[in-house]
Amino acid sequence: MARVRQKRKPVAEMNVVPYIDVMLVLLVIFMVTAPMIQQGVKVDLPKVSNSALPQDNNVQILTISIKPDKTYYWNVGTEVDTQKQMDRAQTLDQMAQAAGAIIRQGVQNGKKTQVFIRADKTVDYGSVMGAMGGLQKAGIDNVGLITEAP
Repeated sequence: MARVRQKRKPVAEMNVVPYIDVMLVLLVIFMVTAPMIQQGVKVDLPKVSNSALPQDNNVQILTISIKPDKTYYWNVGTEVDTQKQMDRAQTLDQMAQAAGAIIRQGVQNGKKTQVFIRADKTVDYGSVMGAMGGLQKAGIDNVGLITEAP
């Protein structure tokens, strides 16, 4: 006797396992590439007029200037003076050692010292941050930046 074959009904369900695999691969690809896409944001900073900082008479002020050739000049006085030069240094380490010595001398004389950095506009950002890092290694934690009014 011949066997009668029963016809199978077609499966009406969709197999989603391959789609899940594809989606996981795409998720990994986007997670890896997304941080590389962000380059930065262009920001136009506002120009503001600045007012003079209040002065404390028992404070000496160390003004460090960075020239375009990346040499360091400084002046110590009772106010911010950008015209005079007391001394200079060719390297960052020399400047940091001299600034540390000025701070220690001020402490011995009973005066606090405020440190300000001013840099030529052609000096790169890395040089200014290097100067701030060198001052921090010398034990100077509070550093201000000097700008000019527009």
